[in-house]
Amino acid sequence: MMKTDFDATRRAFDLPEGMIYLDGNSLGPLPTAVRERLARTVSEEWGEMLIGGWNRAGWMGLPRRVGDRIAGLIGAEPGTVVVGDTLSIKVYQALASALEMNPSRKVILSDTGNFPSDLYIAGGLARTLGPDYELRLAAPGDLAAALDETVAVLLVTEVDYRTGYRHDMAALTARAHALGILTIWDLAHSAGALPVKLAACKADFAVGCTYKYLNSGPGGPAFIYVAPRHIDHARPALSGWMGHESPFAFDLDYRPGRGIERMRVGTPPILQLAALDAALDVWDGVDIEDVRARSLELGDLFVSEVEAGCPELVLATPRAHGERGSQISFRHPEGYAIMQALIDEGVVGDFRAPDILRFGFTPLYVGLDDVRRAAQILVGIMAGRRWDKAAYRRPAGAVVT
Repeated sequence: MMKTDFDATRRAFDLPEGMIYLDGNSLGPLPTAVRERLARTVSEEWGEMLIGGWNRAGWMGLPRRVGDRIAGLIGAEPGTVVVGDTLSIKVYQALASALEMNPSRKVILSDTGNFPSDLYIAGGLARTLGPDYELRLAAPGDLAAALDETVAVLLVTEVDYRTGYRHDMAALTARAHALGILTIWDLAHSAGALPVKLAACKADFAVGCTYKYLNSGPGGPAFIYVAPRHIDHARPALSGWMGHESPFAFDLDYRPGRGIERMRVGTPPILQLAALDAALDVWDGVDIEDVRARSLELGDLFVSEVEAGCPELVLATPRAHGERGSQISFRHPEGYAIMQALIDEGVVGDFRAPDILRFGFTPLYVGLDDVRRAAQILVGIMAGRRWDKAAYRRPAGAVVT
């Protein structure tokens, strides 16, 4: 039986009146605590302490301290997660370290459903390392079969950003390890959405962003996880000064820091870290298992209501609970126009090319009544073809996924 008070967590967010927000899997809404925390960080810390804030306000330790808070949400051991930089940088770090740890092999294996940025980073690194290195892709459902003894690293985003398909972390990691392959898991659509069990699954590396289900705000910093068995010999390819053993010794020679500290790169983004730290307060007293159970309930209700009233929409997300994340996606050739009509009527989801309408279900602030109302509005839009307007077909600016 659920014990998390979702009415209380909903009150912890600033949501526009009348909006049904089903796009937290792209950008989480503003937690009310963030506004006060940022004001204090700017006025009392930066404003009054200036450079002294690095020590007096504890800025220097924020990446590690906030990393430990995230570790509790992703099933990671204490001291194995650090926050800072962008997700692309963290993907690069993890890949470079993993490849160096498996030097006799030259193949990075990923899937065609992975977020393109991860593939761009992997492909770029392979080209930098030379012609012997290769990024190899398989269909999402064929990853296990594609694993073999030529593969050095398996790079997988646990939940597919378009369809919501969830890869089996435990099974894929076990299969990879049996073949001598290291694993990197991108948790961009997992952290804060569902129970992640990095330690239990024996994952080698993991990365993730914080501006989706962790609600750190636009451009919020990313995190990296390194398993304890690797952390003292995973060499950081991006040897930034904050990852140095003694950053303020200003040595000309690089010596990696102890433990996860070596995965720090540049100066930490203090305002963004402060926002993330405050946003994580929402999770105090929240059980991620409760979040998962309610998320599945919300998703099931949405699928049932939409399929009953919109037969022309085709479900793209797996029905099986174990095979999906915290989003529901439908396909339609006019998906873009349909989503613009929905947004115009107060239901904010998003569109992913070529034909995906994507809806995120975040129980911290989305309830059953929201889902029923969103489905009702979608049914009305489809029945009346209210999406069929030139203005709704006109592309708008791009959004971060």
